[in-house]
Amino acid sequence: MALAPSSEIATGPTLNIATDKVAFIIVKAREFDVKEADSDPDSGSNATDDDETDVLEDKPDDPVRQELVSYINGLNVDEQIELVALAWLGRGTYDIEEWREAVATAKSEHNRRTAQYLLGLPMLGDYLEEGLDAFGESISDENEIN
Repeated sequence: MALAPSSEIATGPTLNIATDKVAFIIVKAREFDVKEADSDPDSGSNATDDDETDVLEDKPDDPVRQELVSYINGLNVDEQIELVALAWLGRGTYDIEEWREAVATAKSEHNRRTAQYLLGLPMLGDYLEEGLDAFGESISDENEIN
């Protein structure tokens, strides 16, 4: 029995979004995930008087949220689609053998609210890291934040 030429050997799925982009989102998503609900919505006091606890509260004008939304919205459509599929992969909605299906579903459901959708996933950073792990990729200190 002859072996098929290497061009005919089936290859596994490939990830087309750069790992450093995903790593940046993972780090920022984890910063965002530690935020808590606004416990003092009518606060008018000085932040130092409150021991700087306001920085840990999730507010609409939160700079980490704004940075994440801006960064995700700045990705091209294909990268946004793969990011959603990667989160689903890490969450366990799909497995690596179903990658093409995950991407196809993310593509069919894509809209202008990708960033808001992803930030609504409470463990986004963990999901993305698990998704990268399924591809044999990992993040390190050198590709986390540039």
